[in-house]
Amino acid sequence: MPLPSIPGYNRLTKTHKYSVAGIAAAGAATLAFAVVPGGNADAKTTAQELPSKPVSQQVENKTQDEGLAKPSALASKQAKDEAAKKKAEEEAAKKAAEAKAAKEREVKQAASRSTTRIEQVADAKPAAPAKPAAPAKPAAPAKPAAPAKKTYPDNLDGWIRESLDIMKEKGIPGSYEGIHRNIIRESGGDPKAINNWDINAQNGVPSKGLLQVIAPTFQAYHVEGTSWDPYDPVANITAACNYAADRYGSMDNVNGPY
Repeated sequence: MPLPSIPGYNRLTKTHKYSVAGIAAAGAATLAFAVVPGGNADAKTTAQELPSKPVSQQVENKTQDEGLAKPSALASKQAKDEAAKKKAEEEAAKKAAEAKAAKEREVKQAASRSTTRIEQVADAKPAAPAKPAAPAKPAAPAKPAAPAKKTYPDNLDGWIRESLDIMKEKGIPGSYEGIHRNIIRESGGDPKAINNWDINAQNGVPSKGLLQVIAPTFQAYHVEGTSWDPYDPVANITAACNYAADRYGSMDNVNGPY
């Protein structure tokens, strides 16, 4: 039986051509059975009496199933490979992190051991011998306390006694009796006494103080350490006694105007 004339038939694949041929053959067989003389016109052709599928169709379907199964298996294999690769990378990263941590612990432990060793060596180093204590310096002898300054009553008795102590220190002769006697005669014991009527007053240098000393004499025989005021009782007595000692040997030798 010649093959049917189908547009584009020559461009079909070999498998497709087998399928078309099978379908044509099956159709011809059915037609021949239907027109056989004496045949049962009422007989019906059942699905069991016809071939279920042409062999070429079965081959084609099997080929298509295998073609679909291959990509699915390939994708599954790639997924498994990717999972295995990812797991291997994770394991490698984990091992690298563990190795790094172990290295850091080792470094810290080594540093700690080194520090401990240094401290042990420092502790084991013998202490330097203590320097002998410097001998204590002998205490400086205490300075003798300065004698308390002698005080005198502020009256004629006190003035004469203070003057006598100064005169003794300066080497000026005189006695309490000789000084007291001349004071009573000259001023009556008044330290502010002044003579404004004798020759000295007429000459402009009146006699002043307890022992009536004129200014030039007071200044010439002033005793160091006493006041420069001629009315000061102690300054007046010591200057007058110094003058009397120079001229008469001592105030004790003066019994009248001098």
